[in-house]
Parts: sequence; C-alpha cells; structure tokens
Amino acid sequence: MKTTHQKPTRNLALELVRVTESAALSAGRFMGRGDKEAADKAAVDAMRLVLNSIEMDALVIIGEGEKDEAPMLYNGEKLGTGKPPLLDLAVDPVDGTRPLANGFLNSIATASLAPRGTMYDPGPFVYMNKIAVGPKAKGIIDINVSVTENLIRIAKAEDKQIDDLTVIVLDRPRHQELIAEIREAGARIRLIPDGDVAAALMTCLPEAGIDVLMGIGGTPEGVLAACALRAMGGEIQGKLYARSPEERQQGKKMGYDFDAVITMNDLVSTDDVFFAATGITDGELLDGVRYSGHGADTASLVIRGKTGSVRWISAHHNFDKLNPISEIEY
Repeated sequence: MKTTHQKPTRNLALELVRVTESAALSAGRFMGRGDKEAADKAAVDAMRLVLNSIEMDALVIIGEGEKDEAPMLYNGEKLGTGKPPLLDLAVDPVDGTRPLANGFLNSIATASLAPRGTMYDPGPFVYMNKIAVGPKAKGIIDINVSVTENLIRIAKAEDKQIDDLTVIVLDRPRHQELIAEIREAGARIRLIPDGDVAAALMTCLPEAGIDVLMGIGGTPEGVLAACALRAMGGEIQGKLYARSPEERQQGKKMGYDFDAVITMNDLVSTDDVFFAATGITDGELLDGVRYSGHGADTASLVIRGKTGSVRWISAHHNFDKLNPISEIEY
C-alpha cells in the first residue's frame, strides 16, 4: 500500500528558541553582578535582533508596557521581517531579573508566538491571582473556591493525600494568608523568590515534584505560561488583581472585570502556539548558561501547541564561528 506524506508545516518554535538562546547568552554574562537593568538590556537587545530576522509580522502583546525608553520590547511594537504570518508575541527577556542579578537560581528567558488576535491583552494591569496544574488535575480546579477545596480536588485527581501535594508559591508578604491556609490544609509548600513562568510549567513535569502553583504573580507571565500549558496538557486560571482601589476603579472604566475568571482559553485562544524558554541561571526547570573560552552551552525547552511536541534542546554555541553580535546565530 502506498504511503502518502503531508508536507510539514513551519515550526516557528525552532526559530523562536534562537530568540531565547540569544537573550540567555547575553544576559548570562551579568549573573551575580548586581545590575538588573544591564542584564535586562542585554537580553532585550539580543532578543530584538534575532526576532527581526524571522520571517513574520509579529505584534508585541506582552512586553514591557507602553513605549517609553528604548531598547525595551514594548507593547504594540512590531517585530520580524514584516511578511506573513501575522502573529501575537509575548516575551519576558529575563523572567527573574533579581535572581540573575544576585546569582540565584531559576532565571530564564521566555517567548511565545500565536496567530494574531489570540493572546490576552491585560493592558496596564500587571498582576493576576493564579492557579495552575498539570494534566491530571486539568478541568477540576476553580479559582473561585477555597484553597483547601482546590487542594482536596487536586489530591483526588492525582490519587494522593493532601499531605502528598507540593504547592509552589512566590515568597511575598501578600501571600501570608495563602500560605497559612495551605499549611492548615496540610500540603507542602515550596517558596520561590521569583520566576512563576517556570513554576507553572513544572506542574506538568512529574519529575519536578510540583502539583500546583498558587498566588498572585504577573499577568504577562500568566499569558506566557498559558501558551506552554496548552501544549503540555495542563491548565491555568486567573483573576486580575488590583494593587489599589484606584487601580481597580481605573480598570472598571477601561472595561476590565476584576471579578471575572480568566481561563486558559482567554489567555490564549488557540492550540496553534509556540513557546520557548532557555535557562540563564541554573534552575529546577532548566540548567543555566555555561561559558567556555570559545563558546557556551545552553539548555532550552521548546513547545509546539498544534502537535503537542515538547523538545529539550542542549546546544553548544561556537563563538569562533561567529562575528560580533551583529551576526548572532545562536
């Protein structure tokens, strides 16, 4: 019997990983040097350079807010060669600038692409209360019920006891009540200083030992995590979080509902997503950049939503083969 083969469709994830690799390689030089701004600028400069080499017309939905001072990747900026496909772009050149500046763990570079008009635009509202889980607990979480009730549901879905569960939470004063309720319910807690994109992804990786992410973190990070979780079979829900009564009032005037549940489908409304992340410093999700005299090694996670492909890419970058940054191949 004759076998027919369809022509493979273009996998932008494999082009996107060059973007996160370039950001990680540039920002990694600033590990432990105490300069968050310099690290972020290095990542942004490298990321923009490679993004503009990709054949696409990408609109930044999740970037660094409204345009003010270059070189930040700003909301509304267009990147790529300007040719189709038309895409939405979410970026976090350094998720974990503080850990990077201080030489701590879990700093990564992330980026995601999806068809134009499919990503959630949070406007100026940069915080969101979130809950994220892996495939076994997909469909049973509800951000409107109590922390304890969600833990009961997750434990049942994963065939565990509550005291078997590990909840990952950003270490912030605003989470005192959340942490107290998790402890009262009997679950274990892993506190992290920054980096809740990686934390959300770890719920989909059994070897990471994380069952659920809970707490208030960045809305942009929620969009990035949703792009990856769709492909990995997990789930994320959120609700916009106002830092003040004035911000809540501003949101209402702009048409944002702080009481509405933001589903994964709201955050990114298609499975046709591409996600890439590269480790900058060592972490539980990815190893950090390793420099040698003539090159460097990187570790990346690359995800394609349409096919569900999840790739772990170890790359060696030979600097002797490259000209200066104007000819980055990474």
